Amino acid sequence: MSALAEERSWAVPRHQHKPPSQRQLKVGEELRHRLVEILSRGHFRDPVLANASITVTEIRISPDLSNATAYVLPLGGTEGEAVVAALIRASAYLRGQIGHGLTMRIVPQLTFALDRSFEAAERIERLLRNPKVAADLLVEEPESEKGDGPSGDGDA
Repeated sequence: MSALAEERSWAVPRHQHKPPSQRQLKVGEELRHRLVEILSRGHFRDPVLANASITVTEIRISPDLSNATAYVLPLGGTEGEAVVAALIRASAYLRGQIGHGLTMRIVPQLTFALDRSFEAAERIERLLRNPKVAADLLVEEPESEKGDGPSGDGDA
């Protein structure tokens, strides 16, 4: 193990290395559907949420199913921080609305975060289109492999 890995291994709780369980995934997806349904109705007093079109990309739920983080993205990607702040202010209302349609004993506490995965994907895409990087990605095929393949050019 490298020195950096050893240094960081104590800082990360062991349970964060495990992938989410089937139950977590199922509950997270059910919460996402309910939240999208509530947000699409648009019955909010907050003017930021009243006219906002919000995409809920993912909900990650804790292993004990008591906390959930909803990753959201406003349509057009503008005013993301304002929308997240408004959702945090409305989290108690949203939790109550979600609880009406679920069969769980306890509805998870909701937190909201701006989904930055699209920005990261766009940044990676720009890097891959960079001429310097593209030149590194183009690898010449060795002579011995050119005739072998499903095209039928080799000896059969």
